[in-house]
Amino acid sequence: MAENIPQLARFLALRHIWPTLINGWAATSARESVPAAERLLAAGADRTDLVRVARSVAYETAFALLYSITAHGYDDEAPDAPGWRLMETTPAGELTGRSLQALHEDLLSMDPSGQEGGDLSE
Repeated sequence: MAENIPQLARFLALRHIWPTLINGWAATSARESVPAAERLLAAGADRTDLVRVARSVAYETAFALLYSITAHGYDDEAPDAPGWRLMETTPAGELTGRSLQALHEDLLSMDPSGQEGGDLSE
């Protein structure tokens, strides 16, 4: 709090990414919703490898999106265009004036396995 960084808001913004968006691909129901994945499995692809590919793509996408929305706040190709900022709010929805910046930097540390994404590349 002394640093005026919205740490709790950072944690809350990031905490669902691993279990829902990344690790969610380990569930059979997630793969069944992607016909191409089912075809690969039917053709003999290794289920573990397919899950690793899906989780890796999900991680890279989440990282890139977090970087895009919280690292810059402007479009390099449109310097005169409006910018953007992700802001912390009170429970009532009022802006606190504190920005959530560089969320991508904390994504690996939020891995619930404690491996900081190490199992994505095995």
